Amino acid sequence: MKTIIISGPSGSGKSFLTNKLLELYEDSIIIKTDSYYRDSVFIKVLSFFIYDIYDRPLSIKKNEINKTLKAIYNKKRLISLSSYDFKRKQSTTKKISLNYNGKNQFLILEGIFSHRLDLNYQETINIICQEEKEICLKRRLIRDQFERGRSRTEINKKFNKSWYLFYQNIQKYLNSKKVMPLNPTDKISYDKLILILENIKK
Repeated sequence: MKTIIISGPSGSGKSFLTNKLLELYEDSIIIKTDSYYRDSVFIKVLSFFIYDIYDRPLSIKKNEINKTLKAIYNKKRLISLSSYDFKRKQSTTKKISLNYNGKNQFLILEGIFSHRLDLNYQETINIICQEEKEICLKRRLIRDQFERGRSRTEINKKFNKSWYLFYQNIQKYLNSKKVMPLNPTDKISYDKLILILENIKK
């Protein structure tokens, strides 16, 4: 099973692209790094002192993500998946059963931290979603107000910091890995990606 890495700054269309790929490759397995945020007292205390703590790798359960990915690569039937409630800042885990016999199957790893895990990125299909900053902010404002209960002031402050942190840390990844920049709403770029995926499936 080939792994697709979808990274990009907040609001760049990562989830949009993931959902489009899932419509086409319906047997695929989706892992979102956003689902693996820590809800420990340690992180909650740190968040009072480090405002952008949730935009740093320290805030996610990296070992849990890697454990889940390893279980999938080993084709374990029963695996643990995490889910995160942004309003309550609480994490839950559930067991699910996977079927590895699908003909249209990829492992899609999506999120701002998806390019910063213990993976061999030379063996993965690496995508960076790109979009204008103003458009990303508009998307973030809509999502965070309705889904995460945040105010416009908080969203603006968090967005600007997360944008800076993402691009501060992405250059090393871009320089050392084969990465495909993509605007998920651009049909030409999307069609090019699908052509690559179809050739991989053959």
